[in-house]
Amino acid sequence: MTRRFESVIFDFGGVITASPFEAFNRLEAERGLPHDFVRRVNATNPDGNAWALFERADIDAATFDTLFSAEALALGHSLDGASVLAVLAGAVRPAMVAALDRLTAAGYRIACITNNVPTGHGAGMARSDDRADAMEAIFARFEHVIESSKAGVRKPDPRIYAMMCELLGLAPQQCVYLDDLGINCKPAAALGMHAIKVTSGEQALADLSAVLGLKLD
Repeated sequence: MTRRFESVIFDFGGVITASPFEAFNRLEAERGLPHDFVRRVNATNPDGNAWALFERADIDAATFDTLFSAEALALGHSLDGASVLAVLAGAVRPAMVAALDRLTAAGYRIACITNNVPTGHGAGMARSDDRADAMEAIFARFEHVIESSKAGVRKPDPRIYAMMCELLGLAPQQCVYLDDLGINCKPAAALGMHAIKVTSGEQALADLSAVLGLKLD
């Protein structure tokens, strides 16, 4: 009997790792900035701002620093882009990594679509060599990884999801997709994927377990 789903596709930051927004909030508290100020900057002109340009690798880190700083000032506060990049890589969720191995053992093909920036070490944007080794060990588990900074396209552009389906040789309807941002889940669902919005590691594993009929949590 053919099962409904053949592949589980993961976002990285906020799914496999803790949300970068948590690190941004800590930075904001340290600098005396409004809560979620970084998100506000990145939500302004979301397709053409410094963050969007950097995730598509249209600019380098130095230019990002300059542009982000100007965008922050335009919204009334001083914050350099370099400081934002310095806190970007999140803490790994061990239960999610264990779930990757459980999925593979059960015969599911696992993949990753990540919006990232061309800085740090490797796809996980690690800031140290040790962290890079740990992140790369996780990325090695995926059959395919699409990084926005290498592909030149970023979520929520529907093309990046279609690119993954083409790499996998699967129809969207054969894929489950997990992301911590609803705006990134919507195009996946519109293509026909079963999208799961992640609010915590525990919730993600519970929902994925229910969808697949496979205990992961």
